[in-house]
Amino acid sequence: MGMNRRLGAALLSGVVLAVSGIVPAAAAPAPTRAEPVALLAGQGVGDVNQTRDRFAVHATDLGIMWRDGRGRTAIMFGDTYGAGWGGNGAGPETADWRLNVLAHATDSNLADGLRIDSMVTDRPGHAAELLHRDPSVAEVTVIPTAGVSVGARDVVHYMSIRGWNPWTTNYAGLAYSDDGGRTWVKDPALRWPNSGGAARFQLGAFVKDGGYVYLFGTPQGRFGAAHLARVPEQRILELGAYEYWTASGWQHGADGAVPVFGGQVGELSVQYNTVLRRWVALTLDESRAAIVLRTAPAPTGPWTGGRVVVRGSDFPALYGAFLHPDSAHRNEIYFAMSQWNPYHVKLMRLRLDESLPEPNLLSDGGFEDRPVNAGTGPWAVTGKGGVDYGKGLAHTGSNNAWVRESSGWHAVTQQLAVRPGQRYRLSGWVRTSATNTDGYFGVRRAAGVLAEHKFGHLGEYTKLTVEFTADTSEIEVFGGAWALDGKDTWMQLDDVLLAPA
Repeated sequence: MGMNRRLGAALLSGVVLAVSGIVPAAAAPAPTRAEPVALLAGQGVGDVNQTRDRFAVHATDLGIMWRDGRGRTAIMFGDTYGAGWGGNGAGPETADWRLNVLAHATDSNLADGLRIDSMVTDRPGHAAELLHRDPSVAEVTVIPTAGVSVGARDVVHYMSIRGWNPWTTNYAGLAYSDDGGRTWVKDPALRWPNSGGAARFQLGAFVKDGGYVYLFGTPQGRFGAAHLARVPEQRILELGAYEYWTASGWQHGADGAVPVFGGQVGELSVQYNTVLRRWVALTLDESRAAIVLRTAPAPTGPWTGGRVVVRGSDFPALYGAFLHPDSAHRNEIYFAMSQWNPYHVKLMRLRLDESLPEPNLLSDGGFEDRPVNAGTGPWAVTGKGGVDYGKGLAHTGSNNAWVRESSGWHAVTQQLAVRPGQRYRLSGWVRTSATNTDGYFGVRRAAGVLAEHKFGHLGEYTKLTVEFTADTSEIEVFGGAWALDGKDTWMQLDDVLLAPA
């Protein structure tokens, strides 16, 4: 996905501290994980497509998929390398580097892999670069992020990369093809500049539904929230026709767009699943080095917190998870997933009905959706704290969060998106040392605390509840304590739940 692009999600490590010794609670059952089916492109075990020999594709990434204007599965990959590739991440410029390439497939039996029928080529046996550099800007590469067809026309959302360190875009744009993907038009009028509200749509995910094309967008990089736009299908190439989801509904102009789900949203893919009758999203959560699953009853939400379906501990340096179009009509979904080392793309499979997230807007509210000693993500720590793994200190399951110190403020927090004007209920289970007199559990936003529950000594786990009406689109849930007068003070937190009241 870039010449000097930062590595995919790295494995995280954390600290463990037990603050008391009670009998362990029973561990919660592990959620279903996705499993690899076969290699889709590049080199490695399970290579069913032989892209090296057939198309001079030795290494590549991404693999955004859509049903194209001719009824095929279109698969567009990112930075692609041929002869001379170094075998570790992106190759040198001399390694037959192409910024992007496009494959087509008609295979619908995905249980043994997705067979590629053809790739767009510029000479026999050589996949062609299709979206070229923009000579008007400083640009490292051109990366596809989403694709959709409207009638016979194919449309791709792409990002113009200024640099990878830090990850910076010039703009995001639309390219279209009217000849089955052989040639593409990059119209300068079809761009979201990396400024103002448009900066929220630098990476995208397209979904067609009810006569509209929905565009989920995130800022450059992997650490921003997801926003939402829509446009009538036949007007997809009219940026002035796009409406953006705001605190008061749909409005023209990206500056008013508010998040539909938050956290660290990396490359994303979204579908409406007709079997479950729910919207499904896969994204990278860099804080957990994992691909996570979210669902919602509508594109505007409320979206559940992300539940891990692939871990970086199992597939190091993973990133990107792009749904196959047939997955929209199955309870077993397939998606393309990249790994930085080796630099290739796997087809993955997940039993969706066995993996649905709980109806919690928070991610990992029970601190269980993580390997041992993985760190605190998606939670953050202010001061001194972490997660106890299997220490017998949890309210339920095996794990819980903790803070402990003899002075200052210490808390665990999580940021997420909510709908302004909606009433919510936050609950969690808290236990403290006898020295605690100044603990707080609640919600805040940039303007300060929105609602909180103050607590003192809680000798046993006690359920605390806070209700509030959101007055902004982004909030932070917190649980913490002030350690006063040099007294050793600790708090344990578990089973945190946020849902519409």
